[in-house]
Amino acid sequence: MPKISREEILKLVSQHNVKFIRLQFTDILGIPKNVSITVKQLEKALNNEIMFDGSSIEGFVRIEESDMYLHPDPNTFVIYPWNNSEEGKVARLICDIYTADGIPFSGDPRYVLRRALKAAEEMGYTFHVGPEAEFFLFHTAPDGSSTTLTHDKAGYFDLSPVDLGENARREMVLTLENFGFEIEASHHELAPGQHEIDFKYSDALDIADKIITFKMIVRTVAQRHGLHATFMAKPIYGEAGNGMHMNQSLFHGDHNVFWDKNSPNELSKEALYYIGGILKHAKAITAITNPTVNSYKRLIAGYEAPVYIAWSAQNRSPLIRIPAKRGSATRIELRSPDPTCNPYLALAVVLMAGLDGIKNKIEPPKPCNRNIFELTEQERREQGIDTLPSSLQEALEALAADDLVKDTLGPHILDRYLDAKNHEWKEYMSKVHQWELDQYLTVY
Repeated sequence: MPKISREEILKLVSQHNVKFIRLQFTDILGIPKNVSITVKQLEKALNNEIMFDGSSIEGFVRIEESDMYLHPDPNTFVIYPWNNSEEGKVARLICDIYTADGIPFSGDPRYVLRRALKAAEEMGYTFHVGPEAEFFLFHTAPDGSSTTLTHDKAGYFDLSPVDLGENARREMVLTLENFGFEIEASHHELAPGQHEIDFKYSDALDIADKIITFKMIVRTVAQRHGLHATFMAKPIYGEAGNGMHMNQSLFHGDHNVFWDKNSPNELSKEALYYIGGILKHAKAITAITNPTVNSYKRLIAGYEAPVYIAWSAQNRSPLIRIPAKRGSATRIELRSPDPTCNPYLALAVVLMAGLDGIKNKIEPPKPCNRNIFELTEQERREQGIDTLPSSLQEALEALAADDLVKDTLGPHILDRYLDAKNHEWKEYMSKVHQWELDQYLTVY
């Protein structure tokens, strides 16, 4: 990533009439938070002197230990392309969180990813990721509230006039480019009202920051077009859900470690071990990459989302697919995550699972090159193909039993994450849903 100095930030702020700076971070669920300061406080912020109350943030700390400090990452500085009024512009800095003792806060999701990247670095690797985040554009009601009414009847790669979100998507792309994104593709997705914008791969920390920024931009631009954007995993029954495929590779300097032109499929032993590690820990990982009750309405057969723990270089039904490109573009594609996940935690647990595979030389099973959805249960059993968790509760149980994933999160985040998600599951299970009323109310 290009480095930017504090002096350059101060100069840019002056040149562009920036009056407010948002110091941004996320809670353990991946929800963006920010402390807004005036430009007069910027030098103080760049000296890591801005404090906030951590007890107010989901999963952070108790009241008696609430003082936290924001350490802005200069490389995340950007001036928002909107708010160009005479009152001045607004800029953004993403922050790491430190305790009052001056040490990284173990409950900071960004720190969890930094720790995982350090482990990769100690093995000689840098971790590159390219996400593919999907979202829906829905109409808003006259009172401004959200609906699930789609704005078109289009499908994969359709053009106007059926793709009525094209104008909004075009503005999203231009705005993302103003934020420093390199957009590789944008198109209509499978379901009516569903879209995808793909941006260029980068190092994992940069990508996690960009995923948070991406979601904010998509929502903001949608609102300007009178639409509501949602990254909810499965907002419409009977339609495909929103995924966030993660294309991953490890590099040693300029060399893609996953590529070996002399091996079958041109995949190196490291690539195979990495796949083996992810498959071994897949069930526990799912509690992080698919973190909501609704996530498991997407992970069902028939809607392109993966259900089975397998891999292939020849079809899209398994959990892990190997895209066709080789050389420096060799990568694995993990197809299960959805965009409701906290990207810092999701990338951390996936990386550490893959590294575990390399460290312990975990051989993956043979690739399954048939459409797994067409296999019988007996055939899947004979090939040793297991399934992903079918509910949030099942995923949380897998997480609680997986020491590697637990250690990656650390005890602070693990305990609070399990508390929050078990509460979410219990609340869901105690509610009476419309399906139950439709099914039982007049029958019994």
